[in-house]
Amino acid sequence: MDQPGLNGRHRNRDGEISRKHGNTKVATLRRIYGPGFARHADPADTLADVVERMDEPSLTRLVHDHEAGSLPDKIKTAEA
Repeated sequence: MDQPGLNGRHRNRDGEISRKHGNTKVATLRRIYGPGFARHADPADTLADVVERMDEPSLTRLVHDHEAGSLPDKIKTAEA
C-alpha cells in the first residue's frame, strides 16, 4: 500500500530503498542518524518493518543519502 511521502515520493515497502536496504536494523540506522531516527521503532526492527510508519525527518535523511548514493557506505561503516 502506498502512502504519500516527500515531494511526490511514496513510502512503498516494495520501493527501491526497502529492496536494497530493507534488512538493515533500525539500531544500525540510529548509529548513522542518531537516537531520534524512527523514534517509534524497536532497535531490532528492520527498515522494511518500519519504512511505512517513519516520521518525515527520518525518511528525508534516509532518502537524501539513498539518492546521493552514500547510504550503502554509511551502513557498511555503522555495521563494522
